[in-house]
Amino acid sequence: MPLQTETFVQVLLKVRERKPVVHAITNWVTASEVASALHAIGARPIMAFATEEVEEITSKADALVLNLGTPTPDRIEAMIRAGRQANSQSHPVLFDPVGVGASRFRIESSIRILSDLRVTIIRGNQAEIGILAGMGGHLAGVDAVKGPEDLYRAAEHLSNKTGAIVAATGPQDWIVSPEKRVIAENGHPMMGQVTGMGCMLTAVVGAFAAVERDPLVATVSAISFFGLAGEQAALRAEGPGTFKLALLDTLFSLTPDQMRNGMKIKI
Repeated sequence: MPLQTETFVQVLLKVRERKPVVHAITNWVTASEVASALHAIGARPIMAFATEEVEEITSKADALVLNLGTPTPDRIEAMIRAGRQANSQSHPVLFDPVGVGASRFRIESSIRILSDLRVTIIRGNQAEIGILAGMGGHLAGVDAVKGPEDLYRAAEHLSNKTGAIVAATGPQDWIVSPEKRVIAENGHPMMGQVTGMGCMLTAVVGAFAAVERDPLVATVSAISFFGLAGEQAALRAEGPGTFKLALLDTLFSLTPDQMRNGMKIKI
């Protein structure tokens, strides 16, 4: 499919029309923000964590989002069970490796998730993608990933290794598949001042992937849309609190024409 602006805009329209169900096994710190973001774009979130029900819940959802933010052994087991169910139905599985470098447990859990499941999309910050790719990186900054080409090589390596679309987000967002790379440049510095922005973004990508067969198109569309919403929200925010509310309003109200005119991507 040609990567043209209208292609990306149509994914937003499909989300609002079809209202996909997104099962998010997210972290308890940002669960409310994730659910609110999904509601705002027209999707239908469900948060289920118990191993006794995750397979049944996932079987009724259109996409599955796995978030490493507050891991426990039971939660990782729930992710694996839900992921296998989603794989059996060929539904998209997204993985957000929040804080992957903070502990051995997170690294080992990530290895298990990426080994046991067919993950469709991996979305993390630049340090997290560097760590997953085995190229170093720390939570407060990136070591081995020191520049754009290092970041591209890390994302490309991880994409080739897993078969997933890899999105490394930051001042520039790099979306990489084994065949293509796209740079998205929408966003605002205020987004870094609010807890949960990355978790919300991954869930939004999940909703877009639920309605779009090409995961690269879904990822570019969602990341550009979310970044543009951040730009618009910042125009009327006075600080992090009002920005968060303005962002939810903008996710709800951003028009296709605003997306057509505001997307900043390099292919």
